Amino acid sequence: MATQPAWLDKGDNAWQMTAATLVGLQSVPGLMILYAGIVKSKWAINSAFMAFYAFGAVLICWVIWGYKIAFGKHMLPFAGIPGPTLSMEYELTQALLPTSGISANFPMSVMVYFQFVFAAITLVITAGAFLGRMNFLAWVIYVPLWLTFSYCVVAYSIWGGGFLAVLGVIDYSGGYVIHLSSGTAGFVGAWWIGPRLDADREDNRPNNIGSVLIGAGILWLGWNGFNGGDPYAASIDAGVAVLNTNICAAMSMLCWMLCDVVYYGKPSIIGAVNGMICGLVAITPAAGVIAGWSAIAIGLGSGTVPWLSMNIFGKKVAFMRSVDDVLGVFHTHFVAGIVGGCATGIFATISGTTAFALTNPGGAIAGNGVQVGYQIAGAMFVIGWNVVWTSLIMCFIKYVLRIPLRMSDEQLLIGDYSMHGEEAYVFGEGTSAFVNGPLRGKETHGAAMGEDQAGIIMGKNPEVEERHTGSGSGSDPVVDEIKRD
Repeated sequence: MATQPAWLDKGDNAWQMTAATLVGLQSVPGLMILYAGIVKSKWAINSAFMAFYAFGAVLICWVIWGYKIAFGKHMLPFAGIPGPTLSMEYELTQALLPTSGISANFPMSVMVYFQFVFAAITLVITAGAFLGRMNFLAWVIYVPLWLTFSYCVVAYSIWGGGFLAVLGVIDYSGGYVIHLSSGTAGFVGAWWIGPRLDADREDNRPNNIGSVLIGAGILWLGWNGFNGGDPYAASIDAGVAVLNTNICAAMSMLCWMLCDVVYYGKPSIIGAVNGMICGLVAITPAAGVIAGWSAIAIGLGSGTVPWLSMNIFGKKVAFMRSVDDVLGVFHTHFVAGIVGGCATGIFATISGTTAFALTNPGGAIAGNGVQVGYQIAGAMFVIGWNVVWTSLIMCFIKYVLRIPLRMSDEQLLIGDYSMHGEEAYVFGEGTSAFVNGPLRGKETHGAAMGEDQAGIIMGKNPEVEERHTGSGSGSDPVVDEIKRD
């Protein structure tokens, strides 16, 4: 094989690898940083590590069997034939999706990696609903199972040439495959796992909003690769997708802020981040097939409908309150994904679908109102499939493997140290998480570090306590009070 085959376009190849890297950065470090900052300090490590583990585990499963289920040769209307993508001959050949017949001017190795980062971020997003109480061993098992039986099936059905692609469902870059899937799985999985401790739900203030903003910024700019990479070329359509992505995210963020000001009397930083995310999610199925004015309209919808869902519906309906979806993945990904998917059926243009090499004659504004019906049908399949398979996987882990989905109350009281033997923030050798046994080389009996008591963080000093209780003085244990600045 020639070192520079005739089909290779260096510009497309360079852009595709860049876009894939941008999407990868959304997960590590983007969502890792966001998760570590948005939870209580005692869960910073565990939350970030759930994302870190998922990124690595998905890649290995992807190259051994997952990619070809999602993008391989036809086996079923919703799945390709599984198999590895690891031979040199395969990696050097021209990128081709065999069922749909789509090809690109870069090698299969780049296609496999580009599609991997989308699969990985779907699991990372799902983790946002499980933070602060899911047993890490259960998460270790959940990731490859859900990737195989849920993500790969939906990806093949819509992107790989499966039955939803044949029907005509438009999902430019993952509004259904990624966001509706993760939003459904996150909510259903959170129900199966059960809630956090009551105290952690009542006091769920972020430990570092600055980190949340850094992670959100990486997420926002990384979306340029998320949507801009899906034409599989450095094309004019990629430029349209990038511009529309940023327009919608900005509009959605501003609308969410306005809703916060009207309803709560002040703009919320976390609210603004949620608005931005909803805009990015909603534009994803439509990014390259709609005009800029439509991106503004979608941003208006994604900045208000999910806000109502999270702040009114989510707080007024008893069942919604009972499901502990920690980061509101249902609202920011499920609801926003529905908004974007249906809006795609309305606002898709003929010139946009043509530029993206689709045969759809636009959406409702172009006289093709049936496209809205196709979009709704696609959403129903994605929701139903994820409800069933997320439940089956959770039941398999809990009842067949006998692995608890939720940590014990004792572990939940302690946090990171109980699961990983490490803490995110160590304020001195004398303070620790509650533990009986060796800690940093010493036999320790310590209180839970990080418990908020009226603005004071409490933690026992085991060495001082041992001196006092061992002296026979009968004095009470010494308590260090570390006041916040």
